[in-house]
Amino acid sequence: MLLFAIESPTIIILVVAAIFLLFGGSKLPQLAKALGQSKKAFKEGIDEADAKPDSRSKLDSVDDETLFEEARRRAQQMRADEAKKIER
Repeated sequence: MLLFAIESPTIIILVVAAIFLLFGGSKLPQLAKALGQSKKAFKEGIDEADAKPDSRSKLDSVDDETLFEEARRRAQQMRADEAKKIER
């Protein structure tokens, strides 16, 4: 990994030459377009995630006792459902 730790024009030229050899000149525009589309889709996904309301803020607005009561109620319901399954 020492090769990539050294930032020099020689390394950049070698990497570009390797990409040219691997993909060929005709594939580079397609590769660049696909890379640009991927970057755009990634950025849109990040922006969409940032725009969604944070569920943590909803939880912070509810007091702890209410959360505990809801957890107890759901646990009792699960136990009742399991007991019904066992009885069958």
